[in-house]
Amino acid sequence: MQTREAALERTTKETDIRLRLVLDGQGRAEVSTGFAFADHMLTLMTFWAGFDLELACKGDLEIDAHHSLEDVGLCLGQALAEALGDKAGIERIGWAKVPMDEALAESVVDLSGRAYLVYDDALLPAVIAGEEKDLWREFFKSLAFRAGMNLHLRYEYGLNGHHLLEAAFKATGMALKRAVNRTRQGVASTKGSLD
Repeated sequence: MQTREAALERTTKETDIRLRLVLDGQGRAEVSTGFAFADHMLTLMTFWAGFDLELACKGDLEIDAHHSLEDVGLCLGQALAEALGDKAGIERIGWAKVPMDEALAESVVDLSGRAYLVYDDALLPAVIAGEEKDLWREFFKSLAFRAGMNLHLRYEYGLNGHHLLEAAFKATGMALKRAVNRTRQGVASTKGSLD
């Protein structure tokens, strides 16, 4: 079977990003965004998805990490969509619940071609690793909309922001692993196409 992969570059006045994504990988990540906590989260998602990811982002961190993580989400979503191609054979839908100590998060994805994000971050503390919690909603929104996927992400319970986000990124990785898995003949849609 052909390897599903994509590489892209994105340069704006706010960020400079180089990314290579291999869907049929071994969970290896080389991630450098300039924001170590984000590197940790992206590495977790990559590992649990079974993808290989090379990602370098130079952003305007002197302002904050917002532009960097928003643009990383856009690039990762675009690479995912490109690597999937016509989506023939994929399961399309995947889900996972993951605990991390006292926290539990659930992620459900549908690689339908229709973008939507359902995201309730009421349990997250206002600041995590020195950045506002909204940063993570913007990342997941950018990822979902550029990938053309439904992403429903729920923090079910927990006390520690790091633990909640770690569970969410692991769960999203596991859900993506299931969704991109090739187990079908043709496209997983009664209408005959995914868009």
